[in-house]
Amino acid sequence: MDSGLTLVGLPIALGIIMLGLGLGLTIADFRRVAQHPKAAVIALVCQVLLLPALCFGLVLGFDLPPALAVGMMLLAASPGGTTANLYSHLFGGHVALNITLTAINSVLAVFTLPIVVNLSASYFLTDAASIGLQFDKVLQVFAIVLIPVAIGMVVRARVPHVAERLNRPVRILSVVVLVAVIAGAVLGERENIADYFVSVGLAVLAFNLLSLAVGYGVPRLAGVDRSAATAAGFEIGIHNSTLAITIALSPALLNSTQMAIPAAVYGVVMFFTAAAFGYLVTRVGVRSVETGGEAPAT
Repeated sequence: MDSGLTLVGLPIALGIIMLGLGLGLTIADFRRVAQHPKAAVIALVCQVLLLPALCFGLVLGFDLPPALAVGMMLLAASPGGTTANLYSHLFGGHVALNITLTAINSVLAVFTLPIVVNLSASYFLTDAASIGLQFDKVLQVFAIVLIPVAIGMVVRARVPHVAERLNRPVRILSVVVLVAVIAGAVLGERENIADYFVSVGLAVLAFNLLSLAVGYGVPRLAGVDRSAATAAGFEIGIHNSTLAITIALSPALLNSTQMAIPAAVYGVVMFFTAAAFGYLVTRVGVRSVETGGEAPAT
């Protein structure tokens, strides 16, 4: 795990991904929360407080090995990813709310993620002092997450045509670098990968389904309209597994392939569960219209 490719490639890959996120954000995205304060506050509380607590219960229930348990908690503490925006668009969610939540969550995660990781490491690991995210490592997370986002936003604000041109190449480059680095890390643990999948697969699936259900169900119970609740469901149900993998694998941070396994499995599972969730939500909206209830969002 201390190869040059992993040491240098992972922070670069995540930095490029965060730069791409920043290229698509404006200050207005943060201000937009005032237009949907109820939905935004409920979604953020679910993301920051409720999901880590529920994930902790799942980890104990499935009796996961310590490193995989910390990896699950790392995943739970990771913010929503940009993939949520795409799914929200496809299935009638409020995409503007998704963008706002992604922006705010990315900022909050710099502070909340180290807290969750350190607490879970101290609970599950005997050598937590050397594995947790200490202050200097928190600063590294801050640097590779927020600084690229800020740069991207500045470029978007000052030279929007450049931001538009860079958007697609940046995304492609980030995927290429990330795949190369993760492939190298996985090959190093190829003898144990099957066991890891067996150990954590059901827990990951349960957490994914629970995240989607909480993200949609809690706002709906609080009276939030279907479009905003759908956006919250995808935002909370589709975590940024790339961020979790990067933090787990990076030699400068957690330096653990095992801790990256839950996020890696989640990154595959979520595409199918999110599509099924979107289909179900859409069918609920259609039935609501047919019975004279709430119209589906446009």
